[in-house]
Amino acid sequence: MASDTTSGPVRVRFAPSPTGFLHVGGARTAIYNELLRRSRGGAFILRIEDTDRERSDEAMTRQIQEALTWLGVEWDEGPHLQSERLARHRELAERLLAEGKAYRCFCPPEELEALRREAQAAKATYKYPRRCLRLAGGEAEARLAEGRPFVVRFQLPEGPIRFRDLVRGEVEFGADAALDDFILLRSDGSPTYHMSVVADDLDMGVTHVIRGEDHLSNTPKHVPLFEALGGPVPVFAHLPLILGPDKKRLSKRTGATSVEEFRAQGILPQALYNYLALLGWAPGDDREVMAKDEMVAAFTTDRLNASAAVFDPEKLAWMNAQYMSGLPLGEVIRHLRPFLAAGAGGDGGPREVGSGIDPDGLAAAEGERFEKAVDLHRRRAHDLRELAQVIAPYFEERLTYDPDLAARFREDPDLPGHLEALRERFRTVEPFAVEPLEAALRELAEERGVKAATLIHPLRMALSGQKAGPPVFDLVEAMDREATDRHLVSFLEWLDER
Repeated sequence: MASDTTSGPVRVRFAPSPTGFLHVGGARTAIYNELLRRSRGGAFILRIEDTDRERSDEAMTRQIQEALTWLGVEWDEGPHLQSERLARHRELAERLLAEGKAYRCFCPPEELEALRREAQAAKATYKYPRRCLRLAGGEAEARLAEGRPFVVRFQLPEGPIRFRDLVRGEVEFGADAALDDFILLRSDGSPTYHMSVVADDLDMGVTHVIRGEDHLSNTPKHVPLFEALGGPVPVFAHLPLILGPDKKRLSKRTGATSVEEFRAQGILPQALYNYLALLGWAPGDDREVMAKDEMVAAFTTDRLNASAAVFDPEKLAWMNAQYMSGLPLGEVIRHLRPFLAAGAGGDGGPREVGSGIDPDGLAAAEGERFEKAVDLHRRRAHDLRELAQVIAPYFEERLTYDPDLAARFREDPDLPGHLEALRERFRTVEPFAVEPLEAALRELAEERGVKAATLIHPLRMALSGQKAGPPVFDLVEAMDREATDRHLVSFLEWLDER
């Protein structure tokens, strides 16, 4: 862990490739870029690296932006498409060629592949042997005149390459590193990733590059390229991998891996943002549930961890529960809406849960009942998907009861009479609130010579179709008089079916 000497203002960037959904590792990188920019001032740039035309997808470009917006990540500039700057990338590569810092390589690909196979057979590291670095006489011009295809290679300087890393401290790649004169322009004139990313970072004035450690091997190529182009070298921070519960690289085999998947599972964006921020960084105290402003105030790069973080689905579920219960009710409802209407979903978003509730279409009294139901159950539901399911009975005309859960209630021949009496009692309770409802039920139980539980358990089943849930009288009050009566009738009819 390096010491924090970061001062502002900073210019940072998040540069995903639009080849798939936004992975949680990429989301964490975006979060750290945002936190650094907001804690130090400056600008956060969103840049889409879409130069791999075969794999890039315009729909995925939109999807990545939507996922970041949903997560709560805000950028200041962009999105810039890297593909729109190819001419600039070629211009800088040709400048290096003219300055003698790069050269044309005419070596046929099959010849280089044969050398690579020889190195593999000898268990040696393959490096381009610089056959075209200094061709004799006018050989390069002669081959060019013949129309031979060529690539443009960057001439790596001699000696070790050093750079400062905010996570790893001082990093050095020595002569034993597998570095060779890498390609800047392909034979068709298109720039490579290395050329494009350095050109964009340079032109956009990027001061700090926060990215995954899978890019660490690229950095000793980028550092001398920045220097050759005469620009300042950014400060780097290479984040360790996120591992799954099996301590291997996070993959679909061990669970969800994309922001969209967690969104579809009903995880709140604030919870996912908070959890990912703490997956490799700590505020320096025992705080875990933190608003973004608190994270911004506490963020320092010296607390970025160099060790791989393990993604714990149970800890995320716990974090989500904290936000489900702690956010303002209106905020929870806003995120709940896509899970309510039957048929909702698509493009990695919420899927149908069958509630069929349209909060906007409810009358005023029903809208109040909807809010009461959400408020009652949000502290017990694990996620938005479950919350949508448990409030559905409030608005259904008739419930379907699981025979396995409710079978025991058919064993008491006196139960229908007890519940009919309870219906009558609830019709006259005033006000229709927790304490009067409980008093009415207990009074009725005493009159009929049964325990209160004899009425409470089937009452819960009648109203929700479940064996457990919030306190039953809170449930009755939130359900309201009409729906409570309707569901008791429905349950009595079910008991009568033999």
